[in-house]
Amino acid sequence: MLLISGLFPRFLLFSLCGMPLLARAQSGAAVRGEVHEAGGAASVLPGAVVRWLLPAGVSGPTTSTDGAGTFVLPFPAQASHRIIVSAVGYAADTVAVPTTTTTPYLRINLRGGAALGEVQVMGRTVAYSAKAVGNMQTISARDLTKSACCNLAESFETNAAVEVSTADAVSGAKQIQLLGLDGAYSLLTIDNQPALRGLSAPYRLSYLAGPWVGSIDIIKGTGSVVNGYEGISGQVNVQLKEPDKTDQLLLNAYVNDLGKFDLNAIASQRFNKKWSNVLLLHNDHLGNRVDRNNDGFLDLPLATQFNGYDKVKYLSGTGLVLELGVGALRETRQGGQIGFREDAPDAYRAAYGTTQATTRYTAQARTSYTWPGRPFQSLGLLVNGTSHDFGSTYSFKQDTGPRIYNGHQNTGQATLLFQSVLGNTMHVYRAGLSFLYDDYRERLADGRAYSTDTPDILAARQNRLRTERVPGAFAEYTYNNARNLTAVVGLRTDYHNLYGWQVTPRFNLKYDLRPATALRLSAGRGLRVPNPIADNAAMLASAREFVVAPNLRPETAWNLGGSLTQYFQLLGRQATFVADYYDTIFQNQLVADMYTTPEYISLNNLAPGARSFARSFQAEVQAEPLKGLQVKAAYKWLDVRSTYDGQLLPKPLTPQNRAFLNLGYASAFDKWRGDFTVQWYGERPLAHL
Repeated sequence: MLLISGLFPRFLLFSLCGMPLLARAQSGAAVRGEVHEAGGAASVLPGAVVRWLLPAGVSGPTTSTDGAGTFVLPFPAQASHRIIVSAVGYAADTVAVPTTTTTPYLRINLRGGAALGEVQVMGRTVAYSAKAVGNMQTISARDLTKSACCNLAESFETNAAVEVSTADAVSGAKQIQLLGLDGAYSLLTIDNQPALRGLSAPYRLSYLAGPWVGSIDIIKGTGSVVNGYEGISGQVNVQLKEPDKTDQLLLNAYVNDLGKFDLNAIASQRFNKKWSNVLLLHNDHLGNRVDRNNDGFLDLPLATQFNGYDKVKYLSGTGLVLELGVGALRETRQGGQIGFREDAPDAYRAAYGTTQATTRYTAQARTSYTWPGRPFQSLGLLVNGTSHDFGSTYSFKQDTGPRIYNGHQNTGQATLLFQSVLGNTMHVYRAGLSFLYDDYRERLADGRAYSTDTPDILAARQNRLRTERVPGAFAEYTYNNARNLTAVVGLRTDYHNLYGWQVTPRFNLKYDLRPATALRLSAGRGLRVPNPIADNAAMLASAREFVVAPNLRPETAWNLGGSLTQYFQLLGRQATFVADYYDTIFQNQLVADMYTTPEYISLNNLAPGARSFARSFQAEVQAEPLKGLQVKAAYKWLDVRSTYDGQLLPKPLTPQNRAFLNLGYASAFDKWRGDFTVQWYGERPLAHL
């Protein structure tokens, strides 16, 4: 069944809004020319970078030479008469542009440059990307040191775009929210490959150790169609430490007054110019039963995790790049009352308690080939596989026995991607094929039995089995006039063995209104197949009975929005102001109804004619009013509502208002550093407890 609603015309109208900008941007004059290696007319230099020489802080057009060594560089908004030409392995050259003609043509020769030693530059980076088409923020390695990043959950403490909340205080599970929606609606990728999805979603933020992370990119709104049809609210990409850019040995230890410790070891080795490897190891443990508020319950769950990942990288030097990674994880958790003992006889009758155990194996490979002399043309193959096994028990001191939830997931993904240009680098396209395999085996048994139960009815209620096979094809076109406009239009078509054909259109546009002002627009459709138990795993710790409707449909939604970015000077230093608004409109959603009755949690499709949406507005300013002092302040407004039993009500526990402030100070050469973060949340609507 093709899931396209009346919102499709709105998507087309939204996309066409950018077309006048496209036409306007193509009308400007430009400098044309060719770049050669000094010493021979036939030795053209493809891939040489050509840009205008402009004052610091002023952005301008940039381009690169095509396969014939030619380039077209539009004139900048701010007058300039000199360009800079550079290429890897050659000395850069600054060339004057003739002012006697409006269509100058240049012939430039570059000489081979001397090899330079490595120079490490450390500085304070701007969080918002000025070049990205989408609304993207980057949490750099330096930003990560502002937080006690034992794992990924703590890596967002100094970022206003993503909220991290405790989904379940008994097990300690945490989840992220983006645009007011749960983390399941945002695509989480590792090294730009989809990862930690499906049954791993409830606890996935604890599966990546903080010291492993090199940087984090946060993209609001629908992104590229290359990564699949998921990612309704956005994407969070975690870049792990690179084998060829990591210190040879890093040992990290953390111990607190509760008796919890974290141990990390990172070891890298460059075997030669082509081969390198990095080994990432992590162990954390809390064995003390802590109850400082004397309520009879553990303040933190008892937990032990062993986690390892190994990454190998090969650079041929002739265009071939290969990356291989394998990982394994084992984690156990125990929460509940102080007196609960998992191994005690009749433990489920003696005290309230929960246990969770996870075993996880991952493998991924990335292979890419770039044509020699054609840096804009490449072919890539991305493959990854996951085996995820999860088992849990929940004791409620009842004679029917504990609630048991077990889940197993096997996943395989493959993407073949080709990228090239149409004529020149102003027109870039990407096209490819993909295949997704998901196999789910879940069982939820809580000891409840009804007089109407037959063996078949009981088995159907307790077991959820699903196998997905999804072949797909996609294409994406990017127009970049190298001056003030970039537009990306993508379309993918997938055939789902359970839900038929699915079409996913997406559009992103960036237009520089002025050199220091950027407007971004995005529109697109997203889809995900829900996992009703795993998506609501926090409620397993309650006594509510899960009532799951049969024949659940995929969740589908349109996401429309945009942002305005303004760069300005404050007390002589650069500052940034960003305001964005996004509207996510669901065509269908898995509705977890906790309003209707306190005895049940009802999981069903969005009723026909019912509404569900998430609206998000955020305004943020980043500045350095004094040398070394960085300030980030933000305000966020959310309106997240869905229809419960015929009533349009706010989503439980989602605050409508939030304020954020982060102050960071660093002395010269980072000898002294300090950070202060405060967050304020408004009232949170409650359902039945």
